[in-house]
Amino acid sequence: MSKRHLPQHNCEMVNVTSSKDPGSTETALTMTPGKEREALYEDSSGDGVSTIYNSTVPPQLSDSTDEFTTYFDQKIPIPEDEKHPWFSFRKLWAFTGPGFLMSIAYLDPGNIESDLQSGAIAGFKLLWVLLLATVIGLLLQRLAARLGVVTGLHLAEVCHRQYPKVPRIILWLMVELAIIGSDMQEVIGSAIAIHLLSAGIIPLWGGVLITIADTFVFLFLDKYGLRKLEAFFGFLITIMAVTFGYEYVRVKPDQGQLLKGMFMPYCKDCGPPQLEQAVGIVGAVIMPHNMYLHSALVKSRQVNRANKKEVSEANKYFFIESCIALFISFIINVFVVSVFAQAFYSKTNNDVYEVCKNESFAQASLFKPNNATLDVDIYKGGVILGCYFGPAALYIWAIGILAAGQSSTMTGTYSGQFVMEGFLNLKWSRFARVVLTRSIAITPTLLVAIFQDTEHLTGMNDFLNVLMSLQLPFALIPVLTFTSLRPVMNDFANGLGWKIAGGLLILIICVINMYFVVIYVTALRQVVLYVIASILSIVYLAFVAYLAWQCLIALGISFLACGHTLSLPPLKELESYHLGLAAHPELFLLNNVDADSIMNR
Repeated sequence: MSKRHLPQHNCEMVNVTSSKDPGSTETALTMTPGKEREALYEDSSGDGVSTIYNSTVPPQLSDSTDEFTTYFDQKIPIPEDEKHPWFSFRKLWAFTGPGFLMSIAYLDPGNIESDLQSGAIAGFKLLWVLLLATVIGLLLQRLAARLGVVTGLHLAEVCHRQYPKVPRIILWLMVELAIIGSDMQEVIGSAIAIHLLSAGIIPLWGGVLITIADTFVFLFLDKYGLRKLEAFFGFLITIMAVTFGYEYVRVKPDQGQLLKGMFMPYCKDCGPPQLEQAVGIVGAVIMPHNMYLHSALVKSRQVNRANKKEVSEANKYFFIESCIALFISFIINVFVVSVFAQAFYSKTNNDVYEVCKNESFAQASLFKPNNATLDVDIYKGGVILGCYFGPAALYIWAIGILAAGQSSTMTGTYSGQFVMEGFLNLKWSRFARVVLTRSIAITPTLLVAIFQDTEHLTGMNDFLNVLMSLQLPFALIPVLTFTSLRPVMNDFANGLGWKIAGGLLILIICVINMYFVVIYVTALRQVVLYVIASILSIVYLAFVAYLAWQCLIALGISFLACGHTLSLPPLKELESYHLGLAAHPELFLLNNVDADSIMNR
């Protein structure tokens, strides 16, 4: 076997274990951008994953079975089923779990509030938007899951290895901001649910404090085993399905109107309020931190990434499981939209006020006796259900909201752990990590709960939805970038169709969410806020443009590289896309690289 030396590119030889024969050692090429960096060989998690990358981590740490500690200390084995080689329910059951944990983000209190507002403002007319947003979310989650399965690294870890230091830190801060914003929505939802369940005895600030305590209790559930933890999440999803399903059966929505709204993309007589609500649905369904979470959760299964057949099989079963999980979450969301579309569409505040007053509900004062269109949120939604359908409907609604808030809180905590460890290679105890994010999320929520009322507390959700919308590019662009890079994904890199479809989907989502942000900012009607928003927008758009530039290079538009793209004729298949502005290009060879074929070329 001939070995090529490329002194003009400052190459050095590194011994690599061939994925075909773990016992044989071959020689591959990697770039050394500086003396402080070393090429390391890593066998991730002891399951035969060959990874070559540049890192600042000292060599002595590379013998660790897992460089980044996670909540999932165990890996679920995948059973063999020779009788059913193409599809096996036993294997599907073994892979079932990560998709359902991921689907929790589609059922958090922010989504529930968006659902009920959609029904109250537009009736059944925007159900097709919910369906389309869920399908788009599924396709994007597929990319995140494939990245984790193929590389053995989750999205934050890949960002840590690929992006230069300054963009990496900015990206981490943006993702943390998204997680904290999501955490605040979950705390608000849980506090409101506790307030409703206690018939107002526990004040809102008391509900906020309770969510602090129960988070630490739930946090240690994974000590009882990964499958038990996944079963608990399944139990919470079941509670949401049963409670919101009860409301659906109780209200009896018009099935013809429901199907028409779901499969006919129309919105007759819709104005700005309905358009804003349609944009809000997209922003509420597709969550930025969920991409980081899903790419990490799939690492909990034993997959030999040196075996392309096993990797392909894992991708297939994880996609099937994600389809099932998101279908269930979609049905639950449809329950909520349909209930409020059937019972409260075109209702006025005065209509609801009269009904609640006649039923002697103390909360009747929440609704002003005027003819304005009904303004509803998750708190008022529970009160309205109680006024129209009895106290049982109110309490069952509150139980569903509590399940949504608690499950989302736990997955948000996991997301924060993966993101911090991935981006910073920083190993904090889970207790310290939760104390930090909970403190940031709880403080403003607690202050509003103490000094304001439920209207101001739920009103924070509008601002938080805008915040989520702003963070979307910082998850969607990196996941499309890395899954399109052949040096990262090898034979599992996105094909031309996926590159074009993924690029268009992300462009559409980002434009829609920018429109949502502009609507929100212009409604503030304060010059000072306009100036601040303009300055922040320039910085924000500059960083998004940087990420988009790198993504376009990864998608194959190589002339944008401006000399930064490294092209080595002997290694044409492994052309490196230098994702950054540093002086030295780097060749990243992640796992599933066939060392024999590299050297033969």
